[in-house]
Amino acid sequence: MSRSIACYLRVSSRTQKTDSQKAEIEQWLLRHGHDLASVQWFEDKESGKTLKRPAFDQLQTAIFAGAIKTVVVWKLDRLSRRLKDGINTLANWCERGVRVVSVTQQIDLNGALGSMLASVMFGLAEIELEYRRERQAAGIKVARARGVYQGRQRGSTKAKPQRARALRDLGLTVPEIAQSLGTSERTVFRYLTAAAPGAK
Repeated sequence: MSRSIACYLRVSSRTQKTDSQKAEIEQWLLRHGHDLASVQWFEDKESGKTLKRPAFDQLQTAIFAGAIKTVVVWKLDRLSRRLKDGINTLANWCERGVRVVSVTQQIDLNGALGSMLASVMFGLAEIELEYRRERQAAGIKVARARGVYQGRQRGSTKAKPQRARALRDLGLTVPEIAQSLGTSERTVFRYLTAAAPGAK
């Protein structure tokens, strides 16, 4: 079987893993009768706010060379978190006859109609990103006013569990707290457990 199917994975930082993305993509491939050994995998640990990513560049090169006919992703925003970049990328791929499948969104993009639908999806993704930033900024502003948030500090992390708990009480999500404290989501969960009443 030709290796004309590419699977693209992306997380925003090197502390994050692509295991869950890969597992769901593999399930989709198996359900549709594809041999896992016959596909090419491309993985980046970079922000989706830029298209300058090593594996993404390799994927683009393979597409431009005509070697890739189908691109499978966990979610469309894995390709880009920017509306303009996402639409331009998909429009370019569709013009080259490349099919794009988003397994969790159950979207199969091909041709002009696929590009139109993708523009809507990327627009929603960009709105969601901006909304998260606004919530984070508002939460930090309130925390600072209460004397809770002290920003990133080098050295000791003894105060971080308490700060994580305080930010959660203000309504911030775990990803938002992780970004505020400059740490991973897994570490935030550990902080929240350590800061819980009665924790040892």
